[in-house]
Amino acid sequence: MFEGSNMVLCFDMDGTIADFYGVENWLPMLRAFDPTPYKVAKPMMNFSTLARQLNAAQRKGAKLVIISWCSKTGTPEFNTMVELAKREWLAEHLPSVRWDAIEIVPYGTNKAKVCGAKDWSYFLFDDEERNREEWRAMGGVPFEPNTITNVLKNLNRSWA
Repeated sequence: MFEGSNMVLCFDMDGTIADFYGVENWLPMLRAFDPTPYKVAKPMMNFSTLARQLNAAQRKGAKLVIISWCSKTGTPEFNTMVELAKREWLAEHLPSVRWDAIEIVPYGTNKAKVCGAKDWSYFLFDDEERNREEWRAMGGVPFEPNTITNVLKNLNRSWA
């Protein structure tokens, strides 16, 4: 996906940067094809800090990518609504971040294949163990969401 880049930092949204599962009645809403949970989820960390860290990494050459699934119960029409809600959520909560790519893909898509993870310079932050395992199998480096701030801090220090 990003030939020649020294680092590609990929982020899931639901349960990783957006507290989607903390939205009351999220599952009944999805079953009713209501994209509200994607719109009202709270940030899962201090986004001022996250935005500064992401922008610093990007200035040092890192590519910033969102790879997030649509709803498991998605129809083509609902997936379109989910994608729009996720893009609007990113614009509202991380307005200073200029993502190099935003990939909102059907539920269950192998994220490593979407990004082309092929070596240690491809990082994924994701709450889903299956995604982290697939990422590792493709040669990328996966992390759990609770490590985002520390990993970015250490990466930015190492590039200093």
